[in-house]
Amino acid sequence: MGDLVGARRESVALPVPVLLVVAAFAAAVVAQGGYYLPGRVLSGLLVGMAVALARPRPNLLAVFGGAFALWAVVRGLLEGDVLSAVPAAAAAGVFVGAVLVAAQADSAERELLATVVVGVGALIGFTGWVAVVFRIPSWTTVAEGLLRAASTLTYPNAAAAVMAAAAMLALVLRPSLLMSVMAFLLCTGIGATMSRAGVIALAAGLLVLCVFSGFKKTVVAATPPLLGAVVAVGALLPTMRVADEPQALIAVTGLVLGALVALGLPRLGRFVVPVAVLVAAGGAVAAWAFSDRLATRVSFSSPDRAGATEAALDLVAKAPLFGVGPGNGSFFFNWGNAGTRVMRYVHNEYLQVLVELGAVGLLLALGVVAAVLIAMWRGRGTSLWAGAMAAVVVVLVHSGFDFLWHLPVVLVVAGLCAGLGFPSTRDGSLMGGTE
Repeated sequence: MGDLVGARRESVALPVPVLLVVAAFAAAVVAQGGYYLPGRVLSGLLVGMAVALARPRPNLLAVFGGAFALWAVVRGLLEGDVLSAVPAAAAAGVFVGAVLVAAQADSAERELLATVVVGVGALIGFTGWVAVVFRIPSWTTVAEGLLRAASTLTYPNAAAAVMAAAAMLALVLRPSLLMSVMAFLLCTGIGATMSRAGVIALAAGLLVLCVFSGFKKTVVAATPPLLGAVVAVGALLPTMRVADEPQALIAVTGLVLGALVALGLPRLGRFVVPVAVLVAAGGAVAAWAFSDRLATRVSFSSPDRAGATEAALDLVAKAPLFGVGPGNGSFFFNWGNAGTRVMRYVHNEYLQVLVELGAVGLLLALGVVAAVLIAMWRGRGTSLWAGAMAAVVVVLVHSGFDFLWHLPVVLVVAGLCAGLGFPSTRDGSLMGGTE
């Protein structure tokens, strides 16, 4: 798939439109993922300004994105509440805008952009780790007695999705000390979130890398940061249960040792395999020792999500074609002795769209996905492309387990990663292969 990305030209600078999208990403990161109105407005305005300056030519992706937004508005009008359609329409605009702007960057600018995304993701991972170790309430979430890293996004699963996508880019960028540290922090951060979907999505991304970048190359790149994260997260386990006293010294020692593993493993030569096996075995022992505390995190059982899914399917049966309307997807289900429970999100974005916008909305959303994948396929041929494709697959897979499309931070990072895999559109001669 070509040489590793990294032949950087002199004085590379990101174009202003791309910088605005990066600013939107950063703003969403610090504004709780952009979930609440101020963060949504700020990230949306920044992406809108970037599109206005970049003036990308319309293509199939823009057509499907616009059609999805228009359908959401139509459903809102039919329900008598057009404002309820704004979040869905804005989500489509933010994602499509980020893709089209990033696609205008040339190869050197794309490398720099990918490095920025990795750096922000690594910062999310580190702050999430810090939040668990030092019990920072606003950057952690308590679930089933466990303290889970959420960083400034305040939602562990969204943080895991962003970091897993960024990790795919880190594994294909040119190896360096800084890149190795950032890849390690990303993997450690994912572990600190205790997100099952994040781990599944990470595995899916690694599989894509194996296919498009080569099995051996992927294993060589991924093993050091993953094993380093095993050490760091293993040392974090004694601190993660809320009922236990935090063990900061153990956690810090584990982080340092994990970093040494991530940085030193590639330099061990013939000893790399036995050391890797030893580290993996140690991680397995730590997981077994704390298995009683982690039981809910190593099981696929999720009664609340199962109940919400059943309620969602009931709503789909009542309005399969047009849906119940944007914002009307509330899910009521029986919660045993606790009575009836209600959830706003079904934790599956594809099913959420089907519930609220019906089969029409889901087909349009899948059209957006198809347009992205087709265009990215035409841009194949580089290591960065393989990482970008893997990052997009990470978000697509994870979206089947959590409500990620409601957070601009995920939409922007997914759009940036997708744009990194498009054929360049700077000269206007190529439009991502979707004309």
